[in-house]
Amino acid sequence: MLSLRAAYEAELKDKDLQIEALKFQLLQLKRARFGASAERFDPNQPGLFEEDLEADLAAAEARHALADLAPPGKPVRHRPKRQLLPRIEHRHEREDCTCGTCGQALTVIGEAISEQLDVIPAQFFVHRHIRPQYACRHCDTVTAVPPPPQVIDKGLPAPGLLAQILVSKYADHVPLYRQAVIYARQGVFIPRSTQAGWVGASEVLLEPLVERLREYLLAESYLQADETRLPVLAPGTGKTHTGYLWVYRTGPWSALRAVVFDYAQGRGQTWPTAFLESFEGTLQIDGYAGYNGVLAREESLEAGCWAPCRRAFFDVFKATRSPVAAEALRRVGRLYEIEADTKDLAPTARAEQRQAWAEPLLKDFKNWLDDMLLKLPPASSLAQAIGYTLGRWPALLVYLKDGRIHIDTNPVERALRGVAVGRRNYLFAGSANGGRRAALLYSLIETCKLNGVDPYAYLKEVLTRLPTLPVRDLDELLPWRWRPGP
Repeated sequence: MLSLRAAYEAELKDKDLQIEALKFQLLQLKRARFGASAERFDPNQPGLFEEDLEADLAAAEARHALADLAPPGKPVRHRPKRQLLPRIEHRHEREDCTCGTCGQALTVIGEAISEQLDVIPAQFFVHRHIRPQYACRHCDTVTAVPPPPQVIDKGLPAPGLLAQILVSKYADHVPLYRQAVIYARQGVFIPRSTQAGWVGASEVLLEPLVERLREYLLAESYLQADETRLPVLAPGTGKTHTGYLWVYRTGPWSALRAVVFDYAQGRGQTWPTAFLESFEGTLQIDGYAGYNGVLAREESLEAGCWAPCRRAFFDVFKATRSPVAAEALRRVGRLYEIEADTKDLAPTARAEQRQAWAEPLLKDFKNWLDDMLLKLPPASSLAQAIGYTLGRWPALLVYLKDGRIHIDTNPVERALRGVAVGRRNYLFAGSANGGRRAALLYSLIETCKLNGVDPYAYLKEVLTRLPTLPVRDLDELLPWRWRPGP
C-alpha cells in the first residue's frame, strides 16, 4: 500500500513539474508576443485590477495635494519646457492710444506676451548652376568653368535630398514607397525605383568610409556584440529567408564611440569569426555559441552578460511567484545598484569599487545558488535558470577586474532598436545587397547617435565632400571627428 502511494505521489510531483514547465513556456511565448521588454521586478506585485485601483487612488491623492498647495482660485499649471527655437515677433499696437473713458493719452506700462509653436513643412528647391561659356576668336576654342562635383554623375539629387532619403529610411524607418507619397503631396514626384537607385549610388560612395570605421572599431581591445534577424526576400521565389545583422560596438566608457553592423546570411560561427579576424581583446556577449570560434583563440577573452541571467529568474518569478526566484532577483539587483553608484568613476576606480562591494556579494550568491540547486528538482524551470547562471559564472565575473567592461550587453542591444522598428515597417529586405546596404547605413547613423551628431547634417556634408576628398583625408569625416560647418 505504501509503495502504491509513493508511486502516486511521484507521479503527481512529475505532473506538477510538467505543468510548471508548460506554464513557464506559455508565459515566455506570451511575453515575446505581447509583453513589454522592460523587466520591472517587485516581489509583491498586485494583480492588474489592484494596480489600476491603487493608481487611481494615488492620482486622486496627488490632485488633492496639488489643490491644497495652489493659491485659492488659481489652478496649478504645468508649463512645458521652452526650447531654444527661433522666434518671429508679431507686435499688436493699438490704433488709438487714448483712453476710451476719459480721452487722455495712454502710457505703456508693460507687455503681455504669449507664444505658439508653428512649423514650416520641408520645402523642395532647385540649385541652378549657371556657367558662362567663353570662346576664343583666334583659335576657335570654347571654355567654361567645370561643373561642381556631384554625388551621382549627371544626376538630379543634391546631397541634401540624398541625406533626407537615407535618414528617413534608416533612422526614421520610413520605406521608400511612403517617402514617394509624402513628396508627392508637396508636388514633387520621385518614384520609389528612382529613390532606390539613388540609395544604391550613395552606398558605393559611403562604403570606404564605413570600412575605415570598421578598422578603428577592430583596433579596440574591448567590444560588445549581438545579433538580430533580418528577413530577406529570396529572388524569384516570392518567399523570404532569414538573414542576420550582427552588431559590434565599443564599450560605453570607451574613448572611441563606434558601432558597426555586418549583414550575414546565417547565424553560424563563420560570420563573427570572419568579421573579428583581426580583433584581440575582451568580447562581451550574451552567451550565444555563435561566438565560440572567436573566443577559442588565445588572444580573446569572454566577458559575460548579467541581463539574460536576470531575465531567466524574472521569467520564473512571473510564472510561479517563487520566493527563491525573488531572492535571486534581489541579489542581482544589488549588483546593478553598485553599477549605478560607480558609473561616473574612472575605469580603475570602478574596478576597485566592484572588487570591494560586488565581489563579496557574488561569492555569497554563488554559494547560495549551489545550495538551492541541490534542493530543486532538476527538471524545474528554476533549476534551469540557476544552472544557466552557474554555467556562465566564470564569464560573469570578468567585469569585476576591468572597469571598462559593462555589467551587461544592453548598450549594444540598444543599437538594435532601430532595426527592430524598421523590421516592422519594411517586413523584409529586398535582397542580400539590401541587407548589406542596411548594415552600412545603420553603422554610420548609430555611430552618429553615439557621438551626439545629427545624422542628416552629417550625411549631407559627407555626401558633399566625398566626391572630391582625397583618400588620405577620409578620417576627417568619421562621426567622432566631424564638426558641423558654419
